[in-house]
Amino acid sequence: MSGHPLDIAVVGGGLAGGLIALAIHRARPDKRIALIETGGSFGGNHRWSWFAGDLDSEGDALLASFPQTVWPEGNRVRFPAYGRRLAGEYRSLASRDFDATLRRLLPQESIMAGTRVERLSETGVELAGGGQLRAASVIDCRNAVPSPHLTGGWQLFMGRHLRCDSPHGVIWPVIMDASVEQPGAYRFVYVLPLGPQDIFVEDTYYADEPRLDRALLSERIAAYCAAHGWSGETVSEETGVLPVVTGGDFVAYRRSLAVPGVALAGARGGFTHPLTSYTLPIAVASTLAIARNSDRTGEDLARFVDRRAQEHWRATRFYRLLGKMLFEAAEPELRYKVFERFYRLPEPLIERFYAARSTRLDGLRILTGKPPVSIPRAIAALLGKGRPLVQGRQQ
Repeated sequence: MSGHPLDIAVVGGGLAGGLIALAIHRARPDKRIALIETGGSFGGNHRWSWFAGDLDSEGDALLASFPQTVWPEGNRVRFPAYGRRLAGEYRSLASRDFDATLRRLLPQESIMAGTRVERLSETGVELAGGGQLRAASVIDCRNAVPSPHLTGGWQLFMGRHLRCDSPHGVIWPVIMDASVEQPGAYRFVYVLPLGPQDIFVEDTYYADEPRLDRALLSERIAAYCAAHGWSGETVSEETGVLPVVTGGDFVAYRRSLAVPGVALAGARGGFTHPLTSYTLPIAVASTLAIARNSDRTGEDLARFVDRRAQEHWRATRFYRLLGKMLFEAAEPELRYKVFERFYRLPEPLIERFYAARSTRLDGLRILTGKPPVSIPRAIAALLGKGRPLVQGRQQ
């Protein structure tokens, strides 16, 4: 492909990059597209989940080709003083199915997994070890990176897909089980029944420091499974260290990563939920907008995506404010009370919150009533600058 100019080079084959390449191909099959990914597969080693109401009909149509696990009868949450079953349909997509679907639906000449990139420019992509791809438009969807220009905390997790020796008996997904020990961070366990004997268990923390202790999380997952009588073979594991953004200079952040004439999209471009780190609904909305504007080239496309990123930053200010309250006003071992109170609110409000579509009335409902943090600490949090989001360490 290096000898022929491309219409669009998408660099980074994660969720956003893969969806952008597919959406453009569906809308404009005449365009020559390359989807370039350093790893050997698209999507890495992840699982993405969302509520059915997060997507409109166009978003549903984009994801319809991907195999999904669906729980039409709702999901559950658990806290020390409160539990609830929510009625909304929940869905999940595994990265191995994401990879297989992209390979099936995209033209074979577009597939460039296992390809390292040296640098990007407005006119194309320079590959590591030599070779260039000329392109009318380049979209940078590589992984998000920590930045001193942003402030906040961290969401750390380890997930394990377990194939049990016998049926596990779980019917509904448990979106948040915060009835577990709270060791100096907001901790919850996330449980997805993938089949009669297959279950996915993820241990998640909202922590001040980005240190992921794999051995400790593995032990806690094993203990949680043992307490519920689940034993069997580990099919796969995944880990993550995600920024939870509470503030900062977004213009400086994007400027620090931007390449002139290259569109900066995906999580790297700031298209995430600042508090929950959910990406799929936001990635889908951004993808469809880019696909509708795929005739723009170079600097024109880059400006279009940058405007959307700035609009998204302004639209999600409320979630960053809540994040500041969580990390800077709540005592770490009592942070669960923030979510315990939140999950007593009406279900439509909860679903809009996760889709980053909260209304002003939703915001008032969330903030009204007895706060789960002290007023002096809340005021200090709102006036403070927050912690810079610098690179995490793993053990």
